[in-house]
Amino acid sequence: MDESFMKERAILPLIASMALPAVVSMIVNSLYNIVDSLFVAMISEQAMTAVSLVFPMQNFVNAVCIGFGVGLNAIISICLGAGQKGTADVAATHGVFLAVIHGLVMTAGCIWAVPSFLRAFTQDAGLIDLGLRYAVIVFAFSTILSVDLVYEKMFQAVGRMQVTMAGLSLGCLVNIIGDPILIFGLGPIPAMGIEGAAWATGLGQTVNLLFYAVVCHWRPLRVEVCRCHLHWDIELDKRLYGIGIPAALNMGLSSVFLVALNHLLAPFSPTYIFILGVYYKLQTFLSMPTNGIIQGVRPLIGYNYGAGELGRVRRIYRTTLFLNGLVMAAGLVICLAVPDVLMGWFTSREETIAAGASALGIIAWGFVPSALSITASGALEGLGKGNPSFAITLLRYVVISLPAAWLLCRVYGPDGVWHAFWIFECLAALAAWKIYDHYAPAVTKEKETT
Repeated sequence: MDESFMKERAILPLIASMALPAVVSMIVNSLYNIVDSLFVAMISEQAMTAVSLVFPMQNFVNAVCIGFGVGLNAIISICLGAGQKGTADVAATHGVFLAVIHGLVMTAGCIWAVPSFLRAFTQDAGLIDLGLRYAVIVFAFSTILSVDLVYEKMFQAVGRMQVTMAGLSLGCLVNIIGDPILIFGLGPIPAMGIEGAAWATGLGQTVNLLFYAVVCHWRPLRVEVCRCHLHWDIELDKRLYGIGIPAALNMGLSSVFLVALNHLLAPFSPTYIFILGVYYKLQTFLSMPTNGIIQGVRPLIGYNYGAGELGRVRRIYRTTLFLNGLVMAAGLVICLAVPDVLMGWFTSREETIAAGASALGIIAWGFVPSALSITASGALEGLGKGNPSFAITLLRYVVISLPAAWLLCRVYGPDGVWHAFWIFECLAALAAWKIYDHYAPAVTKEKETT
């Protein structure tokens, strides 16, 4: 497949053709997250709380896998745009090899660390037991997830977004079907409870990877993954990690943020941890479409930057910002209109629904300004500028947000934590605007002199 269409088609149709499959696959993934949580909540509210406690570690694993994939995606798209096919082949091969190493390390590390992690948040033996039973199985699939996500980013880098849409949708479908069967049992299959939810997740990831393997066999990637390309190339690996590490930290910081908020909320009541966990599940309906748009746009920015099409890079950025703003505005309207209905999906307790609806109504005001931070960070990753992208996320999830949440929590209790969301999103958006405004001209000047 010739990827030159990425610098030839009109901007809006091009973004639509690249982003729409990613958005669809992300929405399907969001649906899976919601359905998975609904089935877990059917076990008990305690089971849902246990999964919420494990979620930051899962998010960390995803951050490492996706972050490294983002680095690989950027290098491949920039190299192909510049006509450096051989370098792209070496990058792809190194990417798959390193993904296996990352997965093995995370499997061992997370299974070892999860007992202490859970005890840091609760002394409830029942919660800890449920969390351990779920986490050990989920983290056993870390290597499969790592390789799966690297192939996803390689398909995206060459413009084959439909493949990743089909693969992710298939994996989510298997997961959704597997959840009720493995959790509650069916015929000869015994009821596994919370372990069944974990096995369904791993099964979906495995099917997704097998799908990519079949597609690669029948319609090979534009880049070649081969042992002949597996040789030491320190400079290339430095470029991969130079983008991948900041990208992983970008995602991992959200886990740090979530852990910190759990610590702030835990002294008040487990109900607030439950509400925060539900919010993050619901938030995927917004984050996944915007992330899908960024996934589609990132290779476009990288390819056009590599090809020297700097005017197109600027137009792609502005169009992406507008689209992400629309998604976030829709989320704001929904959360203000029916917050009680959204919370009612996860619990029947009237007190929890009321407290959760109040939280959603406060948090939602930060959605629209977050579009600027998300778009600027993703565009900088596509340009191969991982550090300024990381700076935006660091400001968003640590430097501004944590002091604001801590201070407001001390004064206003749990409501202070919810108000911290819209405050730090507004301040982070201003910072993102200045950072992108500073680095985008620098990138343009750098490219024009090479």
